[in-house]
Amino acid sequence: MIYLELFLAFFKIGIFGFGGGYAMLSLIQSEVVVSHGWITSSEFADIVAISQMTPGPISINCATYIGYTASGGSVLGSALATLGVCAPSLIFMLIASLFYAKLNGNPYIKNVMRSMRPVIIGLIAAAALILMNRENFVDYRSILIFVAALAAVWFKVNPLIVISLSGVVGFFLF
Repeated sequence: MIYLELFLAFFKIGIFGFGGGYAMLSLIQSEVVVSHGWITSSEFADIVAISQMTPGPISINCATYIGYTASGGSVLGSALATLGVCAPSLIFMLIASLFYAKLNGNPYIKNVMRSMRPVIIGLIAAAALILMNRENFVDYRSILIFVAALAAVWFKVNPLIVISLSGVVGFFLF
């Protein structure tokens, strides 16, 4: 029964989790700590910290770990919680893709998609500006790394190389 409960709880989180992984955290906390009591508030805080440090989306990392913990160490519980949180997005994108494929030549749809491009760029730029604060730019060394990374990406250097080199430079500078 726990497997079905895990899947349904995380499916509900996936449906209503607009705004990305960080926006889902309050839903996850409400569902797994308050509603079901699968983990404690302290455990949830630890899971969030671990999920931030591991690669991948925070909501998927949380679902995977909570599914494992709530099911008593079962990989199946982990897999079902992860599937539950991912399934709504997958279903929505499959449906949207079908409509987009059928309406791709439609001039109205082309205009809508074209008008969305500046909005998407604006949202990405806003997120970047929000991250430009004293916590992320502690001194001139941080600014130099930022400018060098921006220039490298501008000149089409592979982002994996940029990230790796930034980490090495940061290791030696800080």
